[in-house]
Amino acid sequence: MGTPAEVADVVSFLASDGARFINGERITVNGGHVMD
Repeated sequence: MGTPAEVADVVSFLASDGARFINGERITVNGGHVMD
């Protein structure tokens, strides 16, 4: 089970300059529990 802090890390990254070229994606934060 993930923690709120782990989800917050992803949100923080997506809001950063490092993710400036990411758009229109569905990001699943599940720790690899389900992989397509």
